[in-house]
Amino acid sequence: MKIATKFLATILLSGAVASAATLVTVNGKAITQQEVDNELMQATQGRFNQVPQDKQAQFRQQVLQQLIGKELIYGDAKKEGILNSKEYKEEYKKLEQRMKKELAIQVWQKKQLDSVKVSDKEAKEYYNKNKEEFNEKESVHARHILVKDELEAKKIIAKLKTLSGEKLKSRFEELAKEKSTGPSGPKGGDLGYFARGQMVPAFNDKVFSMKEGTITTEPVKTQFGYHVIYLEDKKGAQTRAFNDVKDFIEQRLKREKFKDIMKEKMDALQKKATIK
Repeated sequence: MKIATKFLATILLSGAVASAATLVTVNGKAITQQEVDNELMQATQGRFNQVPQDKQAQFRQQVLQQLIGKELIYGDAKKEGILNSKEYKEEYKKLEQRMKKELAIQVWQKKQLDSVKVSDKEAKEYYNKNKEEFNEKESVHARHILVKDELEAKKIIAKLKTLSGEKLKSRFEELAKEKSTGPSGPKGGDLGYFARGQMVPAFNDKVFSMKEGTITTEPVKTQFGYHVIYLEDKKGAQTRAFNDVKDFIEQRLKREKFKDIMKEKMDALQKKATIK
């Protein structure tokens, strides 16, 4: 089981896996990356990208295990003849009736939403009136190697301190994959971009004081262990450009218009309906 879990974690962490690629097969049934992604987005109401990066791999593995479990149970249910049982057929018919209504409502609502239009002028006016909404804090893109022992962290620093540029980055990634006990290890210690205050204080204070393309000359101690940090990039506080947030603004305004349209339609439908 431990070997299987390690295998699942490896394939989920691989950045080369395409969304339609098969991750595993269960008795001949393929489970794809797209299926895992869909489950994650549904479980987090479309906010999976906001989940801390060090937790994303864990959630992906949990979802994959759940999908595998469902396939195993479904396969066993078919073998036991559940799909041909009276109880199953009765419940399926009830579900079909419920879904028939729900699906019709969803398609109707989508049709109403698709008819809503937002002009460039409206989007631009919203942006100009709400620029503070699109302010971004100073952020950094960093990598780290996490180990339990301070001496081991110092040995890693010793291997890196004579390097610079691409050689430093490349070697850092290699050592992260080899030595790091953190969940970002298989990705070369990559933590992505994060804003000031998102990491624990000791890590945060150090990384934001560093220069791009450098490593920490001393291990950084936190409750998780000892970190060797590589600062890849820095972004100052900024306001995102209109073109970068235009789609987001259009969707927001579209939803607001949609609410007004739905209220008008519901009022009109109620007036025409016989409700006793």
